[in-house]
Amino acid sequence: MHSSLHLHLHLHLFFFFFFFFFFFFSISPSTSIPISLTDHFTLPSSSSSISSFSSPQEYIDPTYPAPLLPSSSPNCSHFLFHHSFSNTYGSPPFTTSYSPPPSCPPPWSRLVLDLSFASAGDQYDRIAAVWIDGVELLRTSTAEPNDAGVFWRVRKDVTRFSSLFRRPEGGNISMMLENIVNDVYTGVYHVNASLNFYSEEEIEPDLAYGVGEEKAQPLYLEPADLIVPISEENGEDGFWFRIRNESDVRFTNVSIPSNTYRAVLEIFVSFHSNDEFWYTNPPDSYLEKNNLTTKRGNGFFRQVFATVDGKVAGSVVPFPVIFTGGINPLFWAPVVGLGAFDLPSYNLELTPFLGTLLDGNNSHDLGLGVTDGIEFWLVDANLHLWLDKNSDSVTAELVDYHVPNISISRRYDFHLLNGTFKIEAGRKSHISGWVNSSLGNLTTDVDQKLKFKSSIEYTDDGNCKGVHIKAKSKIDVRIRSGPKTLYAQETFKTKYPLAIITSTLQGENDTYTSRTNLSHTLYEESSRTVGKDVTTVAVTDRQDASGWMLVEDHSVLSGSAGTQQIYQFRDKNGIYKRMVRARDGVLLSDNTTASTAGFASMELREV
Repeated sequence: MHSSLHLHLHLHLFFFFFFFFFFFFSISPSTSIPISLTDHFTLPSSSSSISSFSSPQEYIDPTYPAPLLPSSSPNCSHFLFHHSFSNTYGSPPFTTSYSPPPSCPPPWSRLVLDLSFASAGDQYDRIAAVWIDGVELLRTSTAEPNDAGVFWRVRKDVTRFSSLFRRPEGGNISMMLENIVNDVYTGVYHVNASLNFYSEEEIEPDLAYGVGEEKAQPLYLEPADLIVPISEENGEDGFWFRIRNESDVRFTNVSIPSNTYRAVLEIFVSFHSNDEFWYTNPPDSYLEKNNLTTKRGNGFFRQVFATVDGKVAGSVVPFPVIFTGGINPLFWAPVVGLGAFDLPSYNLELTPFLGTLLDGNNSHDLGLGVTDGIEFWLVDANLHLWLDKNSDSVTAELVDYHVPNISISRRYDFHLLNGTFKIEAGRKSHISGWVNSSLGNLTTDVDQKLKFKSSIEYTDDGNCKGVHIKAKSKIDVRIRSGPKTLYAQETFKTKYPLAIITSTLQGENDTYTSRTNLSHTLYEESSRTVGKDVTTVAVTDRQDASGWMLVEDHSVLSGSAGTQQIYQFRDKNGIYKRMVRARDGVLLSDNTTASTAGFASMELREV
């Protein structure tokens, strides 16, 4: 993603592990051949050898709309705004007021944010976000347009933010999309935004679990009563924190209501500039030994962590989202990379910390940082709070806190431009605390296990590069009354392997050819246990792409590439599967199947 600070410099390294750079320095470590260090590319209209279109082309994310979004028409739709993001670099976010529409009174069963995008001309991809009063609703990015134009749609379930949308006083909706329009980059991004409301529906019996025999409180399903932004207060440069290095931990001072009985921190993150492709960055020792002046280093492990008054409350290794200009733009037309239109957010259970947050002091510091991070990361968070409606205050205590420093093992072996680099990292943590409210005296146990294993290999004097990543995360959240009775359990398993093999060949007139094979997967499983009932959901989303491109500076002159994506969703009701294939910007097939064979009758396949 072209960074907002360096849009005019275009200093991005080719296909996220800056292979081009190593190729041009492959003659000898001291060779100095002038090149433009780019890792993002455009498909200029002058490149007639690439597929051209006479009418606007639709870009798609095969993950949606089914089955996670409502298939029926909304009860009503409320228009939020239309705005054209032209030469907006350095400007504050576009902001408009919101008031709950009288024709769509609460309660609502579902809320869906619906955005439509369109653009034509030459342009880089851009990062964007939507907030309501500093609370982030969506992190997204754009497609790269052409002269005929491109368009796409992003729909996201924002039901968990219902408390913000039903406030009588309303609020302010803001959208940030920094763009540069000049004689070369002509693409303007036009955005329409609406909010779709769905009427109240009865909760399925197996999704509501009780606290005590006479109470049915769906603790994990009901939206929070209050959401506090952990973000930049003035929002002049967007409400996200711009984190520039591993020492740059950003804080928000918060004070929460005394009757809070549950707290969850939702983290949004994207990576840019020298760290956009952090998972391919070599160690600094490799750069120094080979006299390479690029700043894209500091190794290839990162974690985003959150703190409560200085104590680490949890961390995540972010999913490596690849934007539409990354690696090879031909991969992402018209099927975009995993998460590019709806970047994932990450939840950390903070309920055990209520003993700290409700200790009688006026306020506490919630911090966000990036381990080993370099310039730069855009990070913010939302603190979701559930309030005891039957009491003005609760009592709470943090009773067990075991979060050791993350263990990181690094093994580097290289000679000149050839080498092998390996990193393994991991941590097991346990945090426990009780909250005494009108729901009873409940203890929340949070166990997290994180494993990261990655390797990078350079061969052929840096002309060939292989990247292999395996990241796994498991979080168990348990609510119990007393030492033995388990009232609720929530388990998340996340895995994302990524493999990229690339080779480059120098051509004439400062051009070069790159060939890449890529395999990228996101696997997520969640299960909820209530008594003897277990509800399990799993998503597998995989892309495989291969192709070549001829590049001059940051422009793709010609090339050919194909991408296949298989998206699969499983729950107790069955399996939903969608398979798409595209080549050279043309969607060749898009097939959807569904069956009623759910988890009860089949084995779960993990990646």
